[in-house]
Amino acid sequence: MFTEMRREAHFVVGDWQSAAFRTDPADRMRAEMAVAAAYAAAGLAVPERFLWVPSPARGAVVAAVLGGHSGVLRKAELDGLVEQADTDLDGAPAGASVLADVRTGPWEAERTAACSEQGPEQWPRTWSETGGLLWNPIQSLVTRVRGAVGEQARAGSARAGDAQPTPEENAAEALLRAATLDAVLGQHDAPWLALFESLGRLEGPLAGLAEAARSTGWWWPYERLVVMSERPCELHRDEPGRLHRGDGPALAYPDGFSLHAWRGMPIPPDFVASLTGLTADRISSEENAELRRVMLEIFGYDRYLAETGARPLHQDETGVLWSIDLPGDEPVVMVEVVNSTPEPDGTHRTYYLRVPPSTRTARAGVAWTFGVDEADYHPRKQT
Repeated sequence: MFTEMRREAHFVVGDWQSAAFRTDPADRMRAEMAVAAAYAAAGLAVPERFLWVPSPARGAVVAAVLGGHSGVLRKAELDGLVEQADTDLDGAPAGASVLADVRTGPWEAERTAACSEQGPEQWPRTWSETGGLLWNPIQSLVTRVRGAVGEQARAGSARAGDAQPTPEENAAEALLRAATLDAVLGQHDAPWLALFESLGRLEGPLAGLAEAARSTGWWWPYERLVVMSERPCELHRDEPGRLHRGDGPALAYPDGFSLHAWRGMPIPPDFVASLTGLTADRISSEENAELRRVMLEIFGYDRYLAETGARPLHQDETGVLWSIDLPGDEPVVMVEVVNSTPEPDGTHRTYYLRVPPSTRTARAGVAWTFGVDEADYHPRKQT
C-alpha cells in the first residue's frame, strides 16, 4: 500500500538519520501503541504485557531464556544474567516469537512490491539516494552491538585473565548473538524505513513499525509479550560517522552496557587512559595491530617518524612519502603535505595523509586522496 503524499528524499533521510542516532529515553507510551498497531496490522491480538529492559544486551538474555536456553547460559557461568532475566519476566507467559508475522513478512511484501514497481534500473538508484546513505554507519553500529551482546558470555574468562574463552562460553556467545537476530531493530531499521517512506510506503502494514522505530530501540515480539529495549543514552562518532571517543564509551546504554572505540576500531575500556607516557618503543612492541594503529594516531605520525629515524620513500613537489614498517601488519604509508593556505599566524600547517601501502610516489599518494590516478593529477601552481 502506498500514498502519493511524499516528501523530498533528503528530508526523509535526514529525519531517519536523526531517529537512528537518538539518545534520549524511549517514548514508552508511544512505542507501545506503535507496537500494538504493528500486531493489529499483522492480524494478531495486542500483546498482554510490555517488558522494558535497559539495553539490547539484557533483551537478548531475556530472549535466550524465553527460548529455553537457560542451561547453556548457566554452563558458561552466566547465572547472574539468567537470574536477572527470570526476575524481569516474573513468570509472565510469552508464547512463540511472532517476528515473521509482525516484521519479516510485511517488510518483505513491501520490499518486493516496491522493487517490482521501481524496476531493475530505478530500484538501486532509489536505494542509493535514501537508505543507502544511512546503511554503512548504522549497519556497522548494529554489528558492533550484536558482537558485544555475545561477548557478555566471556565474562568468566576475562575475570580469570584467560585469553581464550571456554567451549561453554563460545556456545553461550553464539546463542546470545543469535538472540539479537530475533529482534526488530527499532531506530536502527532507519535505512529501510527511509527508503519505504521516500516511496510513500509507510502507510498500512509498516505504519506501526515506523512509529515504533521513531520511539524506541530494539524489541522482541512474542504472542503475549514484547521485550522492549531502551535507546542508548550516549553516542559519540567522528566526522565519517564511526564510533569514536577517547575518554569514555562511544556507545552506552542506561544499564552500563557499552562499546569503546577509536575511529571505529574496538578498544578496551581503559586503553586510551593507559597511554600516558606513550613511547615509540611501546608502539613498536604492541602485538595487536589494531591497537597499534590507535597508539600511532594518538602519539602522532610525525613524532613517531622523527623518533624512529624513519627515512622517506619518495619526495617531489607535491609532498613526501613515508612508510612505517610494523611487525605482523601491513606498513603504514603516509604522504606528508603542507597546506598552501597560511594559518592566521602566517605559518603553514603540515598534514600526514594515510594512503594505500602499495603507493610508490608522493604524487600518487596525493592523487589517491583526491580520487584520481597519478597521471591525471595536475595541481595548479601556487603563486
